[in-house]
Amino acid sequence: MPRFDGTEGAPIALDQAASWTANYRRNAAAGENGVVIKGHFYGKDILQKILDQPGCMGIRIYHARDGRGQRQLVLVGANAEGEDMVEGTVADSGKLCPPDCVVSELNG
Repeated sequence: MPRFDGTEGAPIALDQAASWTANYRRNAAAGENGVVIKGHFYGKDILQKILDQPGCMGIRIYHARDGRGQRQLVLVGANAEGEDMVEGTVADSGKLCPPDCVVSELNG
């Protein structure tokens, strides 16, 4: 029986999301450059490339640290059985916020 059908996840209210991201910022440790990474941006092309793989039901996101100790995210497709599609596209290299962000309710 499949574990994932592509409908996983749900919207949340902006005030709840803003509260959660503020909780993170209050408790986050600064990286080697003294900056707290608030978010990562991935363009639609890489996200679509992962999602367009045959059998892909969504994207799993792993927390990671690179060779310098900088926090990163690793994205990989997952199939209906919940298996990582490691033979396909595995992504990183998102744009970090800061510096690539503007102030909003989610990162203020």
